Amino acid sequence: MNVLLTGATGYIGKRLLPILVENGYTVICCVRDANKFHVEDSIKEYIEVIEIDLTIKETLTKIPTNIDFAYYLVHSMSTSKDFSELEKISAINFREALNRTNVKQVIYLSGIVNSQTLSKHLNSRKNVEIELGKGKYSLTTVRAGIIIGSGSASFEIIRDLVEKLPVMITPKWLRTKCQPIGISDVIKILIGILHNESVYNKSFDIGGNEILTYKEMLLGFAWVRGLKRYIWTVPVMTPKLSSYWLYFVTSTSYKLAVSLVDSMKVEVIAKNDTINKILNIHPLPYKEYIKQAFEQIEHNEIISSWKDSTISGRMNFKISDYIKVPEFGCFTDIRSKQVSDINSCIEKIWHIGGDTGWYYANWLWRLRGFIDKLFGGVGLRRGRTNVTDIHAGDTLDFWRVLYANKTEKRLLLFAEMKLPGEAWLEFRIVDTVLIQTATFRPKGLFGRLYWYLVFPLHGFIFRGLLRELTNLKKSSK
Repeated sequence: MNVLLTGATGYIGKRLLPILVENGYTVICCVRDANKFHVEDSIKEYIEVIEIDLTIKETLTKIPTNIDFAYYLVHSMSTSKDFSELEKISAINFREALNRTNVKQVIYLSGIVNSQTLSKHLNSRKNVEIELGKGKYSLTTVRAGIIIGSGSASFEIIRDLVEKLPVMITPKWLRTKCQPIGISDVIKILIGILHNESVYNKSFDIGGNEILTYKEMLLGFAWVRGLKRYIWTVPVMTPKLSSYWLYFVTSTSYKLAVSLVDSMKVEVIAKNDTINKILNIHPLPYKEYIKQAFEQIEHNEIISSWKDSTISGRMNFKISDYIKVPEFGCFTDIRSKQVSDINSCIEKIWHIGGDTGWYYANWLWRLRGFIDKLFGGVGLRRGRTNVTDIHAGDTLDFWRVLYANKTEKRLLLFAEMKLPGEAWLEFRIVDTVLIQTATFRPKGLFGRLYWYLVFPLHGFIFRGLLRELTNLKKSSK
């Protein structure tokens, strides 16, 4: 069966796509620019990509008639002041285009609209639902508030605020209540309602099992991260000042900040949550969702979201396609060098650490291990789990092996030393080039200071390491 996926390049769409493929669907991905849409090689043969612009009716003629289901996962609030009108036009164009197809069900991810007074953003979402509901197909609407997951706009804004600001003087809308839900449950619901006739022509609110104020969410996030934060709310901050506050402190755009501030004055609490009983979903407390987002390996990882929902496998995924090192809010040191003998380079990488050492400036690696032990860390005393080979889960000095595949020429390590943040070290050979990437996600202000303090040293160590790994002569210890 064929599924049309709009918003394929978005936060939800990217996570949904491989799960749909794994469940046996052929997915038609709607994008504005196919050149900017990249998917992993392991799913390319199961998808089709079409270029459409929902605001331009003529482009929607590219939608094939033989689609069975469709997801509507698009919005325009971060791209234009007139997003409400654009969203309405898009919904009408989409509805008319789908009326010419064989589609049975359209699934729309909307916002919770239970308040008597809605923001411009939420009112637009409601109008989109009304327009989509006029189609010849069955519409299923899922309404969510704040979605918690690494990479989501809401989550990353909360993270920016908490980790950058030990003390916050905040707008009064931080007292507004909402009901956050984790991305894992959102994905389970979106998959569970697909081709489920019991939810046709119905709408459902979804949320976690706690109702919190935004202030409580910030403090809860700080608690999970082990940070002490002080927050005071003041009534004098206007919506415009609040938007500037979000814009300058976080990584969001100003247009998105305006829309978010407008919406954050409205309570978003789930009422019709019967979908949990229909699909046997058990929402978690907010802090558990935060912990999920920060679990090792599962930063931006999709595998963990689809395991419970997979009903039939049509292919073998390369797990490395979905083990992603986070990018948002991270510092990176990326270096690359041409490799003349790929096999020799791979062997060097696979013997790194332990008795072999780190090929360059080993005394500095030993010093770092000694400092780590002084602070109660593991140091370098663990060495390697296996002298000649590397497998996922192995220890490698003060690193943990997350992924190791000689055929794919990729090794990914996660730091288990004492750090004011989280760190990854990745070696990957692409064509004939070794790409060495060190990634650091700081925790609080001290984490950012730490990165800048050690950056000159990292430049010295990582430059030398890359040179030795690509040098075919015997490396000195």
